[in-house]
Amino acid sequence: MSITEIKSTLEWKDIDWKTAEQNVFKLQKRIYNASKSGNVRLVRKLQKLLVKSWSARLIALRRVTHDHKGKNKAGVDTKKSLHPSERLKLAQKLKLSHKSTPTKRVGITKPGKSPALNKVGTKGGIGISTIEELAKQALLKQALEPEWEAKFEPNSYGFRPGKSTHDAISAIIKSIQYKPKFVLDADISQCFDKIDHNKLLEKIDTFPKFRRQIKAWLKSGVINDGFIEKTETGTPQGGVISPLLANIALHGMEKILEKHFSGRKDGSIRNSERIYGEKVSVPRLIRYGDDFVIINEKLAVVEECTEIIKTWLGDLGLELKPSKTRTVHTLERHKGQEPGFNFLGCNIRQYQEGKHTSKKIKSRFGKKLKPCSTIVKPSKESIKNHYDKIAAVIHKHRANSQEVLIKELTPIIRGWCNYYTYYNSKAAFKKLDYLIHKRLWRWACRRSRMKKTAGWIADRYWLTIGKTKWNFAYKSKEGIIKLPHYRETQASQTYVKLKRDASPYNGDDNYWSNRLGNKYKTSDVQKARIIKRQAGKFTECGLTFKTGDILEKHHIKHKARGGDNTDKNLEVLHLHCHDKRHDPQKFLQAKAAVLN
Repeated sequence: MSITEIKSTLEWKDIDWKTAEQNVFKLQKRIYNASKSGNVRLVRKLQKLLVKSWSARLIALRRVTHDHKGKNKAGVDTKKSLHPSERLKLAQKLKLSHKSTPTKRVGITKPGKSPALNKVGTKGGIGISTIEELAKQALLKQALEPEWEAKFEPNSYGFRPGKSTHDAISAIIKSIQYKPKFVLDADISQCFDKIDHNKLLEKIDTFPKFRRQIKAWLKSGVINDGFIEKTETGTPQGGVISPLLANIALHGMEKILEKHFSGRKDGSIRNSERIYGEKVSVPRLIRYGDDFVIINEKLAVVEECTEIIKTWLGDLGLELKPSKTRTVHTLERHKGQEPGFNFLGCNIRQYQEGKHTSKKIKSRFGKKLKPCSTIVKPSKESIKNHYDKIAAVIHKHRANSQEVLIKELTPIIRGWCNYYTYYNSKAAFKKLDYLIHKRLWRWACRRSRMKKTAGWIADRYWLTIGKTKWNFAYKSKEGIIKLPHYRETQASQTYVKLKRDASPYNGDDNYWSNRLGNKYKTSDVQKARIIKRQAGKFTECGLTFKTGDILEKHHIKHKARGGDNTDKNLEVLHLHCHDKRHDPQKFLQAKAAVLN
């Protein structure tokens, strides 16, 4: 039987995903190593081999039809999902070309802004592509990402596999821990909408087939109110490959500063000595997407960096946003501005230590420095946006039961607490506990207008659990279900920053599986325990845990048959492996085998 006949008789549920993922990862690892060593010819050869492989096409299609979180949003083809048989047909004919269908503009509401400022058709929306175009983008991304992961600058953390906002904040803390410094807190205005297409294609510098396909996506246009609008600049937001293209466009910001302030490669001439009369350290640039900061102890250096970056961005058709770009000091007031700055939802600021509690801090140069402590805490804007979101959910469910309200609020509260668990968040947690308790009390009083006594309302909606009073909870068959308190989250935990040159494509599976287990210690403690028990491997497919995997907990013995939620009765699986376990046909076959 030929390969074509095998593919035609194959069913989606029978695909050997373990072999497919191993085949794709082997090629990606070879692309990464070849790019790291500068072997461009081998990189191009392996990329062509990858986009033509059957395994890569299956993985790409699975990510946009099964694993993709936004798969229920339809593009211009009006299709939200595909039947398993349709997925296989699309996988067989999936290939890159020089054509692309236009995207459909969908409005989004950005945090802290009125919904009226994010109407459909404005620059605040995202473009939804067809399933076939998304699959093509996922296929090409599998080939381009390993090449550029070997090239990207070490302090670029946004939209990259294995890197997070916590890594970016940890890099900032490490940069200012020895002495107070000046900081340029900047944001690029409409970064995704104004990138020059020709400059981007020149920077990607790939072979013609890839270039034609990328150009087709960039020039595909946007459907707005039934009319097609041309896209002369920018990358299509909402696409699978859009974040990678934006990172490629902004690649080089660190190198341009290092080249300007370091002078020649041999170090015989330093521009800093010629300009400032003394040696100054090269300014540190830390970027997450289109948000970045430049850090240095001298104000003149930071101001010069601002002009250099403005000129560099101008060549790409970009500019800094004046309303979100400012120069501040981490310890002292500067030009009437409070010390510190906000970055990725956190306020980063230094405080002077008292003479009795301070310790002598020495820098790597051996100079005595003013002792100060760096404090990272949730920003006021982040606290306000989170409280507004909670208040909106409570208002929306003002006529629903307490059970429904707790079910809606729990993931929102846990997610916010897990993000800020590594920082000094105790005061913010205490404040939110108080504010949300008052909001819940008004909700309870509204539902109990005929019951005038406050004691009746408290006994009806709040319980005492152990030594903790005022738990917004109710009793059910499974036990007491309560809304988590913010103060229950352990704040100021230690975050282990990612290694400087670490990449998911370097083949160090043990490092990444252990890091993934540590990641879930705050978001889901039980899941972290199960990952450790499984020794970093999935029980269904046998693969090791990797960054980007969508994990789910599976009950070994179903609840309907007497199973519980203990660690012994749970295992962690891929999303697609979990669905395979719950395949109805497989369950009926197993049941028939037991009966026979």
